[in-house]
Formats: sequence, structure tokens, C-alpha cells
Amino acid sequence: MTTVQKRRARARGGELDDCLRACAAHSGKVVGSIDRRRVELGEQLRKLLVVWGTTATATPAAPAPSGATALLKRAVKGAASPSSDIPAELLDALLAVANKALECGYDDELNLALIISDTVLAQRKNSRAGWRLRARLLEALGEETEALEAYEKYLSLTDDDGFGVRARIAGLRIAGEKERELLELLKGQVPGARAFAGRPATDVWAEGLAAHAVGDWTEAEPRLVGALLSLAGENAPVQERQELLSQYLDLRSTEDTDGAALTRAVALYAEQRRNRMRGPVADPGIGGVQWITLGEFRNQIAGKSICLIANSGRVGASSMGAEIDAYDLVVRFNSYRIDPRHTGARTDIHVTIHKHGFNWDQQVTTRLVFGGVSGDWKYSLRNRLVPGAQTYLGDESLRWPLRNIGKVGTDVWSGIPTSGFNMLWLLDFLDVSPKLDLIGFDFYESGAYRVQEAMKLAITSVHEYTSEKAWVMERAQSVTDMRISLR
Repeated sequence: MTTVQKRRARARGGELDDCLRACAAHSGKVVGSIDRRRVELGEQLRKLLVVWGTTATATPAAPAPSGATALLKRAVKGAASPSSDIPAELLDALLAVANKALECGYDDELNLALIISDTVLAQRKNSRAGWRLRARLLEALGEETEALEAYEKYLSLTDDDGFGVRARIAGLRIAGEKERELLELLKGQVPGARAFAGRPATDVWAEGLAAHAVGDWTEAEPRLVGALLSLAGENAPVQERQELLSQYLDLRSTEDTDGAALTRAVALYAEQRRNRMRGPVADPGIGGVQWITLGEFRNQIAGKSICLIANSGRVGASSMGAEIDAYDLVVRFNSYRIDPRHTGARTDIHVTIHKHGFNWDQQVTTRLVFGGVSGDWKYSLRNRLVPGAQTYLGDESLRWPLRNIGKVGTDVWSGIPTSGFNMLWLLDFLDVSPKLDLIGFDFYESGAYRVQEAMKLAITSVHEYTSEKAWVMERAQSVTDMRISLR
């Protein structure tokens, strides 16, 4: 199947009922799967079906159109449905399914994500989450030009770039430029390739491989490079272009006697690959940040009063700003929002999960980034850390406190610990603070109080909020409506 045929074969959506039926059908497909990603997708699909059933039961007032009315609605093409057609809870559940489908990466799941993406944007044409989903999906499908357009649309709808979209756009644009530069270099290095550039890439590539197999590199190379030029001319998916570029350079490395020419080609290939993976890195030295170990962090907080500020609606209306700023150290989490009268103005320690970049540009003394997988954690630091925005940065000894320092396994604590709980556990474990208070921690009973872009983030079910609350209350020395004191 050609690239064009694959594109045409992909399912598309738009109608909410059709999308929900597709989700219900896919739920049956993943039953019994041993693939962890599909198991997680199945869980999100089950949650969606529950929400769908609840929503349908709760909104019986408007009967489904039938007869002439239904035909009239079907005749109206391209008109986006009003936002009231899809309740917020159902929208969030659909997005959760699409994100898990995207993580799976298989064709069936990518098709499902595409149906959901089309449907969400038909129902909510200015949905920030919908446009970001569309961009990530198009990027996964190798449709880089369209992905960039979707990323730009997302940025036009938000003031907060907590997901690092600007850096992603910059990386993709630079990568595209370097790939074009590489192909121009190859055209110059292999002049005979032009004769093959207008033919079907698959056929020409096969001819090149056949020539190489019999030891005829002189005939093989123009065909291989010609196939690469054809793929670029067809705007083939990025993954196809990258795979064949890599194969060509591997073959060339065993045949080419001009080491300098090969080095130039490999350098451009590596640069465009690096920018696609992580975007441009302005300061490889991370702005002279000082890494701190567990012991050094202990010394930093010893003898100081500490308050941990929840991202809760209760804090946002607390009028406790002056009291909060009176502590020696103020700790805030993830996508915290500042309103000096209520939240206080200072942030001494910013604690965040590595998966998003909210507030990483805010100036703090110490930034602790938590993450369960070392490789993913390092990748996020390289891509998200803003040079000069912190003086101290927690090293790997502080990466995942409950698991790595406390050695508390999933048999004891099955859920993923929140950033707040990881930090609180760490402070309790170090036990060097004469005053340790939690401000506004009601475990989301009063809703979330975050920067605007993060307000749409779902309160995830992977955390054990009930267990975390029980842990806190067992150690509490005093409890008021706004403050829980552990020391």
C-alpha cells in the first residue's frame, strides 16, 4: 500500500454518536490483551462508556432527531456542532481515551485517536486539548506539516505553554531545514540520483538494494538517493523518510571511501534527528545550575519553618498570603498559581513532576523534579529546564523519594505517589524542620486552583488520594480548616 493509499484508508470522525460507537467497538478488541498500553487503553475506554451511559441517562430532555429532522441534520456538512452537544465530562473522557490510544502507537489505535480528534474539534473547534491532541497525533502519523499547523493553532488559543509546544515547533522546523539541507548535499554528492528522483520510491529503492546485494555500489547509490528524493517530493511520512535515510547511511558507511563527505552527511542527519527528538537546546550547561544531593538538600532546609501550598480552590480564596510568606521556606507544586493576597508571593522550592513544564520558567531557589523512570526524567530535564530559572536542582538521589529513598514498593503503596506526597514524605523522613505545615490541602474537595492552561487537566485516578490523606492525618499534630501541622 502506498503512502497516499494509507492516508486515504485512515478512518475519520466528526459525529459524536459514531465516535462513541467506535470507542465501544474498540473496547471489545482490547479485552484480554497482555500489552500494558492496551490494558491501560481498555481501562480508559471502560470509564468513557460509564460516562457515556451516565450522560445519556442524565440528559433525556432533548429526544434524538428522527425522520425529516435527522435527514436535514445529516445534509448540513462541515458545520461544527455547538459546544453544548458534548458535556465537559464526556469530552474529558474522550480525550483520555485518545491520549492512551496515541501512546499505544499501533495503526488501529491511531485510527481511533484520529476519529476522536476529528469529533472533538467538530464539537469544540477551539478546544486547546483537542488541537494539542491533533498535533501530537499528526506528528505520530508522520504528517509534520499538518502537525506544525495544529501546534500553532494550539498556541494561538493559550497564554501558557506548559507542555513545551514552542520548543517542539522550533525543533520540528529546524529538523525540516536540516533534512532539506541533507538532501541537497546528497544531490550534489551523487549527481546520478536526479535521473531516478521522479520514479516510484519503492521500486527505485528495491532496485538500489538489489544492485548493492551483488556488490555494484556505483549502480546502487544513485537509485537509493533517488528514492530518498522521491519520498521527500511526495511528502511521505517522516518515519518512512528517516528509516530509509538511516539505512542508506549505514550502507554508505561500508562502501564510501570519502570519509569527509560521509561525515558531513552523517552530521546533518544527526542534527535533524536530535532536533526532532528534543528540540533546540540553548544552553547545554543548563545555565550553571548547582546539582544538590539528598544530603545537601537536608542541610538546605535544616532548622527552617516550611509550608507546603496546595493547588486547591481553598487556597485561592484564603486571604493567607502574608502568613504564607512569613515561613522560612515556601514550597509549591507543579502548575501552581500566584495571587499574592491569597497564595503569598514567594516560591522558594518548586516541586514538579517531569511530564509537563508548568512554571519551570519561574525563578526559584530550588527546583525538585520527580519522575519514576530515570531515562524519562533525564530527557525531561534536558528538554524542559530553563537556564537561570533555579539556583539548585535536585539530582538523581532526589528523583523519586517514596520509592527510591523509602524503598516503599507497589506491594505496600500501589498507586503512583503525587508530587505533594513525595515531597511531604521526604520532609517527614528528613525530620529537620521545626515547623512543617500544609496549607489548603483538602485533596481536591474544593477543586483545583492552577495556572489557566492546567485547569483542564484531569485529576488523575492513578494516585491514592485516600491513602495519602490517611497518612497525613495519622501524623497531624493539629488540624484547622486551612492548615495541617505535622510539627
